[in-house]
Amino acid sequence: MTMAAARQTEHPGYNLTLTNAPETAAEARRLVRTAYEAWGVEEYSDTAQVVISELVTNAVRHACGPCIRVIVQHPLPGHLVLAVVDKSRDLPSMHPPHADDLRGRGLLLVDALTEDWGSTRLPWGKRVWAHIEVKIGANQ
Repeated sequence: MTMAAARQTEHPGYNLTLTNAPETAAEARRLVRTAYEAWGVEEYSDTAQVVISELVTNAVRHACGPCIRVIVQHPLPGHLVLAVVDKSRDLPSMHPPHADDLRGRGLLLVDALTEDWGSTRLPWGKRVWAHIEVKIGANQ
């Protein structure tokens, strides 16, 4: 359930505060689709939706607090940024899962699908981000 309306950020981008619940991943994917269509980079939307789903799923699973913030930005030509902010200060780390593990592959997917990803500790939580590079010649 949306807690606040999406709003424009300082450069091309949108952020949305959402309930810290499993269904939030679907709302985050919709925000990515809408932003990527507005920027004319729809060919990257499927990849970005997988990435944002994994970032949101990690936040929902591991963060505390009633809400998370989803951020979709296009700060520079050729660069797209996806981020999730939550109130946990525990930074994510990528570990190879065992063959019989039912989960634990999300950050491996994020790592494989993005140019770069990481996390930044904030005074009251953290921001986990991923960069997707738009290839030259793509619509911008």
